[in-house]
Amino acid sequence: MTSSAPQPVLKTAQKTALKPGDTFTLEAPKVTRTTLALYAGASGDHNPVHIDIDACRAVGIDDVFAHGMLSMAYLGRLLTDWVPQDRIREYGVRFSAITPVNTTPVCRGTVTSVEDGLARLDLTVSLPDGTVTLQGRATVTAN
Repeated sequence: MTSSAPQPVLKTAQKTALKPGDTFTLEAPKVTRTTLALYAGASGDHNPVHIDIDACRAVGIDDVFAHGMLSMAYLGRLLTDWVPQDRIREYGVRFSAITPVNTTPVCRGTVTSVEDGLARLDLTVSLPDGTVTLQGRATVTAN
């Protein structure tokens, strides 16, 4: 059985040793209403602002928007596509804007420093218009 769903594209030069300036990108799948419903079921987060347009409009929001943790999961996928999971030492984010339905988030990472065998990374998730929705940092073993 084949799937017609678009697959994330990892735009990197896979490396075993990280160095300052290395960058990597993951184009996440388009965030659809189906994506949000499935994520709500899987995560247990059934907050109406993510799945019910009528509930959104009742509080002055035009439409549903993605769960912040969904964007964080895509950013986690970026990390684990770049380095094996057992090399990740720290990972944290700050939510800075909403991700509207029917958009395609782009995850990016940049190695900012490598010291004592650890690489520090700056991470972002942004919308096609450049709006940054998530800012994060990670520390991974450098090789």
